Amino acid sequence: MSYKAEYIWIDGTEPTAKLRSKTRILADGEDLPIWGFDGSSTNQAEGHASDRVLQPVFSCPDPIRGGDHVLVLCEVLNIDMTPHESNMRALLRPVAEKFAAQAPVFGIEQEYTFFDGARPLGFPVNGFPAAQGGYYCGVGSDEIFGRDIVEKHLDHCLAAGLSISGINAEVMPGQWEFQVGPVGPLEVSDQLWIARWLLYRTAEDFNVSATLNPKPVKGDWNGAGAHTNFSTKAMREDYRAIISACEALGEGSKPLDHVKNYGAGIDERLTGLHETAPWNEFSYGVSDRGASVRIPWQVEKDGKGYIEDRRPNANVDPYVVTRLITDTCCTGLEKDGLV
Repeated sequence: MSYKAEYIWIDGTEPTAKLRSKTRILADGEDLPIWGFDGSSTNQAEGHASDRVLQPVFSCPDPIRGGDHVLVLCEVLNIDMTPHESNMRALLRPVAEKFAAQAPVFGIEQEYTFFDGARPLGFPVNGFPAAQGGYYCGVGSDEIFGRDIVEKHLDHCLAAGLSISGINAEVMPGQWEFQVGPVGPLEVSDQLWIARWLLYRTAEDFNVSATLNPKPVKGDWNGAGAHTNFSTKAMREDYRAIISACEALGEGSKPLDHVKNYGAGIDERLTGLHETAPWNEFSYGVSDRGASVRIPWQVEKDGKGYIEDRRPNANVDPYVVTRLITDTCCTGLEKDGLV
């Protein structure tokens, strides 16, 4: 007997990496081996030296194929077994290990938009639908488009054992969100990449595409983000640590250091409109969805909890955003003597 292992990796496409995958047949009981691929076809090598290595780092049940089949997320290595320059997971690992004692935890809200050909799902062939507003968390076929795909994707994520914690319709027709977490930085990033792959693969069966474009429709329409919720042990116990983390994110060059790594096209989304702060300004506030970082009202009331960085784009690399937030906030908490 044998089983199918779908090897999944992040390629080297710029400015936004794409997911790739291919299938390997393995004997029952056989461990997941390293594998190779043609990096010259994924923007990760040149043709005269094209071999690259897939190193399995996370696996889960394959909910599409079922049975004993698995999905296998891989890091990309060079043939000398060093991390490839496109391998952002390798940069996160030492940061996660360095601050593990602070118990950093993330929940990422992944927004995305379905497209039917060249137009968002639910947009009429000619012109535009009614203005946004009624679509958010709506119900009814006049306002909701793609729910069958969303429900199937949710079922797939649950069957894969991912820490998916919810879904909802978003502000624009055909726009949705799912949430992964709360789990650690490596775990949330691995699971978000798998959940993205499952999203694309599920939509494929409905002849619909899903995009993480941060501004899929120009004009008076909300963009798509990946709002990133974060806390440490200290933040979950002491409101002073909440303020310390916010201050650390706004210190010196940190705001622009983060924003430039929060996804391509961020200036199109972070305009100061549509529940965003301007990309070149930093602010934080309680219950403020127009701030760079929001402190939920319940956190202020309880005197402990988490913060929400509202700046990351839908197309952000979760390995990058979790590394930057962990490093900045945990360093700030150490500096302030709150750990």
